[in-house]
Amino acid sequence: MAAMPNPHEEPSDVPDLSTVWLRVFLEVARHGSFTVAARTLGWTQSAVSRQIASLEAALGGAPLFDRLPRGVRPTEAGRVLVPYAETVTEALRGAGRDLSALRAGAGGRLRFGAFATADAALVPQALAAFRARRPGVRVTREEGLTPALLERLTAGHLDLAVVSTTGRARLEACTLHHVLDESLYVAVPADHPLAAFPRPVRLGELADADWICGGARPEGTLLDAALRAGFRPRVAHVVGEWTAKQGYVAAGLGVTLVPALAATAVRPDIALLPVLDEGAPARAVYAATVRGRPPTAAEEEFVAALREAAGAVPRPMA
Repeated sequence: MAAMPNPHEEPSDVPDLSTVWLRVFLEVARHGSFTVAARTLGWTQSAVSRQIASLEAALGGAPLFDRLPRGVRPTEAGRVLVPYAETVTEALRGAGRDLSALRAGAGGRLRFGAFATADAALVPQALAAFRARRPGVRVTREEGLTPALLERLTAGHLDLAVVSTTGRARLEACTLHHVLDESLYVAVPADHPLAAFPRPVRLGELADADWICGGARPEGTLLDAALRAGFRPRVAHVVGEWTAKQGYVAAGLGVTLVPALAATAVRPDIALLPVLDEGAPARAVYAATVRGRPPTAAEEEFVAALREAAGAVPRPMA
């Protein structure tokens, strides 16, 4: 598609100037005058005449204007061409507007995914802020585990994924934009001895406890932290959903790990005890984009909204 010329410059002799021909044709048809059209375009009258002659030649040689004593008017062929020329030029103007909005982050689309606990507070707050700033961007969202989200991202089905370092995901395959370092809490029943005087705990203090976990093995789950602490936790119950895990804890069936992003909405009959980080956060949260492709303006805005939301997410007291 040829670029539109500067209206204050003479047109060059570039062979493919079909969009320029249509623009000039419409100006002549609108004003009924080669002279007025040339003045509007900032060209010479001879330049306008050359463009019309080129368009007529491209369309088979039929004249598009009748030359009158005072001005010109479209021939039958010219009248047929007018609505098509208007459609093409308006479509090109619309494309230019949409592309400009896309570059500015005011239009286009954003397809993102997030892991479940990020949806507790982080993602909703970020999305609300993003929509307030970029109402013209069409947003779609998916939920999933980090490995699946990264597969969707690299396959081109997502533009951005909110992921964590938990699990066996290949984070190195993407460009990672750090959002926050997330601490962990141990959820214990309200009548647990440690709940009487809440304080930060080391996971080793609960090495003999029954654990409630999202998988039968601790590897690739939050309980990787227990392996790093030097013991292999005894998984008594495999429960995937956070609300259900709280129910098992409240019933005295075991204890579980709760990430900070999910710890703001807990049952009153359980207690949360901060886990000592031992010099390193339990996991990091990132916004991942495709490696090798610079993020769009909308993606950059959403990453900024995630970081702002990360600072505003309340942290429960021990």
